[in-house]
Amino acid sequence: MDITLEKVEKSFTGRDGKHTALAGVSLGIPSGAFVCLLGPSGCGKTTVLNLIAGFETPDSGEVRVDGKRVEGPGPDRVVMFQDPALFPWLSVAENVAFPLQRQKLSAAERAERVDEALRVVHLYKFRHAQPHELSGGMRARAAIARALVMEPRVMLMDEPFAALDAQTRELLQQELERVWQRTKATVVFVTHDNREAVRLATTVVVMGTRPGTVKLEVEVEQDLPRPRDPLDRNVNLLVTRVQRTLQSEIEKIAREESDDRPAPASRRGRDEPDMGRDI
Repeated sequence: MDITLEKVEKSFTGRDGKHTALAGVSLGIPSGAFVCLLGPSGCGKTTVLNLIAGFETPDSGEVRVDGKRVEGPGPDRVVMFQDPALFPWLSVAENVAFPLQRQKLSAAERAERVDEALRVVHLYKFRHAQPHELSGGMRARAAIARALVMEPRVMLMDEPFAALDAQTRELLQQELERVWQRTKATVVFVTHDNREAVRLATTVVVMGTRPGTVKLEVEVEQDLPRPRDPLDRNVNLLVTRVQRTLQSEIEKIAREESDDRPAPASRRGRDEPDMGRDI
């Protein structure tokens, strides 16, 4: 499924007034692409996912999936969050089967789908285990299986590996790449890790903040064939290019926060007369 965001604007109202999350964001994501969204905190990456998922609606502009305007959530799009969110009272297989409850499938069809999804992520022999018996990486794989069981055409992933150690994260990156190549799903993946983005993506999108905009789009696939060696010189060059764009956005935020910060007390009263000096 291809995804299109066209001149999307989105604002939220909070205690401090109206906050513009996205300003004129346009993106074209081809069917079967693996797009990684990078950017400072608050740049609207998760908002983009929520708009594609149908959890939010744009104030203006349009979000389309396969040419159809997104009007709400649908089974063709699944979302994975940082927390695997497994039900602790269900087994791994029961957690994976949970999204199928409302689908018109026989018990045999449901079991076949669950078993296949668990085999894809190498968790079949743990299908009767409880979530507390799994490692963090295994719980993340169970969450991937729960997404796969829906046979989605779009996978929306919001930092699913952020809480994992580096070794487990690398193993799951390899696992996810293999799953993506097998399923041909369109993936939109939010991350704060430049190297993870370059490792996985067909396209890396760097977003700016205040308000959220697209600052840089890098087509990775044509320059870095798979499998990608993280120590490859071209990989490191691309990571550096992405980091430079990100760094300029981070420095912009730091300058803005410095301008907004109240002056220190020692400076605020420097030019004011001391009313109690002669008391």
